[in-house]
Amino acid sequence: MEKLTQETVNFTEKNIDRIAALFPSAITETKDADGKLKRVVNFDQLKQLLSDEVVDGDECYEFTWVGKKQSIIEGNRPIRKTLRPSKEESKNWETTENLYIEGDNLEVLKLLQNSYLNKVKMIYIDPPYNTGNDFVYRDNFKVSKEDYEEELGLFDEEENRLFKNTESNGRYHSDWCSMMYPRLQLARNLLTDDGVIFISIDDNEDYNLRKICDEVFGESNFIAQVIWERSFAPINLMKHFSPSHDYIICYAKSIDLLTCNGIPRSVETDSRYLNPDNDSRGVWSSSDISVGPAIAENVYSITTPSGRIVEPPAGRSWSLSKKSFFERLQDNRIWFGSDGDGVPRIKRFLSELRKQGVTPMTLWKKEEVGHSQDATQKLAQLFDGKKYFDYPKPCGLVRRCIELYSEKDSIILDFFSGSATTAHAVMQLNAEDGGNRKFIMVQLPEETDPKSEAYKAGYKNICEIGKERIRRAGKKIEEELKAKSKEGELFKDEEHKTPDTGFRVLKVDSTNMKDVYYSPSQYNQQMLLDLESNIKDDRTDIDLLYGVLLDWGVPLSLPHITENIDGKDVHFVNDTDLVACFEEQVPEEVIRAIAIRKPLRVVFRDSSFRNSPDKINVTEIFKTLSPETTIKVI
Repeated sequence: MEKLTQETVNFTEKNIDRIAALFPSAITETKDADGKLKRVVNFDQLKQLLSDEVVDGDECYEFTWVGKKQSIIEGNRPIRKTLRPSKEESKNWETTENLYIEGDNLEVLKLLQNSYLNKVKMIYIDPPYNTGNDFVYRDNFKVSKEDYEEELGLFDEEENRLFKNTESNGRYHSDWCSMMYPRLQLARNLLTDDGVIFISIDDNEDYNLRKICDEVFGESNFIAQVIWERSFAPINLMKHFSPSHDYIICYAKSIDLLTCNGIPRSVETDSRYLNPDNDSRGVWSSSDISVGPAIAENVYSITTPSGRIVEPPAGRSWSLSKKSFFERLQDNRIWFGSDGDGVPRIKRFLSELRKQGVTPMTLWKKEEVGHSQDATQKLAQLFDGKKYFDYPKPCGLVRRCIELYSEKDSIILDFFSGSATTAHAVMQLNAEDGGNRKFIMVQLPEETDPKSEAYKAGYKNICEIGKERIRRAGKKIEEELKAKSKEGELFKDEEHKTPDTGFRVLKVDSTNMKDVYYSPSQYNQQMLLDLESNIKDDRTDIDLLYGVLLDWGVPLSLPHITENIDGKDVHFVNDTDLVACFEEQVPEEVIRAIAIRKPLRVVFRDSSFRNSPDKINVTEIFKTLSPETTIKVI
C-alpha cells in the first residue's frame, strides 16, 4: 500500500529524469552532504553532446544577475508545507469553487503544482514595483550586500573597493529578479497549453521583466506590451517628466495554440453594420477593394448594375482576382451602392466575422479601462468611504485581460492578489455574461502599518482587506443582479444564474506530519510514545483531507461531504473522486461500504490498521469489490 509523500514536487529530480531519457551518458553519481549517492548532471558532458565544438569560454548572448542560479535552485526545491482550511473566514464554503490562499506565493505555487498543473487559463499579477527597497518576500536566495560585491568582484586583491556602491547599483535589480524568476517558472507550469499571463509593471523593471519572461515563456511567445494610461493629471513636483502610464506585459504558454476573444463589441461598433438590401445573412458593412501597387492580373474592368464601366484607380489594382470577384458577385457579396452605380465594395457580414470581438490595440486609455485615482475612489466607496489600500488596479483593467483570453469556465489566478481586484473583476464579469469563471487569489499576510486607517479599523494584514473586499463586492453584485432580475432584465435563460461570490480560505502551514530529526540512539521511551501517531496533534480531519488533495493532485475547489458509517467519519470528495477515512482501527464493514461505492481514490491513515495482515485484507477487499480504485495511506 503506497504512502503519500506529503511533499511538493522535486523539479530538480524531474528535470534530471528528462535529461536522462534524452542523454543518458550525461548522468552521473555523486555523494550528498550525508554521504548518500545521488544522481546529478555532468554539464560538461551535456555541453559536448549538444555541440560539435568546445563552447567553454566562448562569448554568448545571455541575461544573468548575481543570485540567478540560486533562485532557480530555490524554485525547484521541494517543501514540506500544506494548506490548512479556514471555514470560519470563508464564504459559502460548501458550494463555492473560488479559493483565497494566504501565504508566501512561492510556497503556494509549489503546493498547487499537482492539483492545478496545466489547468489555469489566465494569470494576472501586479507584483511589487521595484523602488530599490527590500521586499516583503524574503526568499532564501536573496544575496547580502557583501556577497553581492564579492561575487561581482567589486574589490581588488588588497580589499580596496573598485568603485563606489551607490543605492542605485544592480543589487536591487538582482533582488527583484531573484524574487520573480522562480515564481514565473512555477506559474508557467500551471497554465493550460493555450494559457496566457498578464503582468503589470512600471519603468523600473520593465526591461528586466521582459528578459525574464523571454527565458521562462520563450521569446516567441511574447504577445504584446500594453501601455495603460493610469493617470490623467501631471504631478508638477516631478523634476523632469510626470509618468502617466504603466505597462502590462503579456506572454502565452504556446502562442500557436492561443486565440484572442477580442474586446466585446459595443453598440456603437455594431451600429456600423446595416442591411440596406435585406440580405438573408443579416447586417454587414462594406470595405474598399482597390489596393496598391498594381498587380497585373488584378487590373480589369468592372461593369456596375447601372452599366457604368469602373477601373481601379491609376497605378493600383483590385484586391480580388477577376475570378474571385465574380464568385463573390454571384454570392451577393459585392455592393455597388444604393443606386447600383458606385465603385464596387465587398460586403463583410457581422455573423461571419472570424472574431466576434474587436482586436485590441496596445494603448489602453483611462476612459476604457479606468485609472488609478478612479480605482482608489471606488475601492474606498466599497469600504464606506475609508481608504484602506494604496494604488489598487481598476476592475476594468483586469476585466479586459480576462475578457481577451478566458472562457466562461476558466480558472483565473492572481498570486500577488493585493486588494483582490482580480477576484472582483471575475465576479463582475460572470454576473454580466453568465460565466462560471473561478478565481484563485494568493496573498502574503503582510502586516498593515499600525498607524494606518486599515489597522485602526481592525484589518491587521493585507489579506483581511482582500477577503473583506470580496465579501462586499460579492454582496453588491448579488443585490444589483436581484434588482435587475425583478425588472426582467436578467435570467431569461437557465444558464444565466447568480454568480459564485463565495471563496474558500486556505492558509500555508507546516506539514501535517511530525518531523523526525533524531538518530535511533537518541530516542527515549516518551519520544517513541509521542511518535506512535505520525500526524501532528493539532491537525483535524479536514486539515488532513486538504493535504491529501494537494499530494494526490485533486482540485481544492471540489465539493466534499462527511458521512458517518458505523461510527466512523468518512469524507467523500466530489462524490467518489476521492474518499478518505482518518479514523483509528477502521473495521472491515466500513472498508466494504467504501469499496462498494467504487471510488477512484481512497486514502487512510497508516494507523487505521492494527497490523500488516489488516492492510493486506483491505487490498484484497478492494481487488474484489472495486479493482480500479487506487489506495494510499498517510
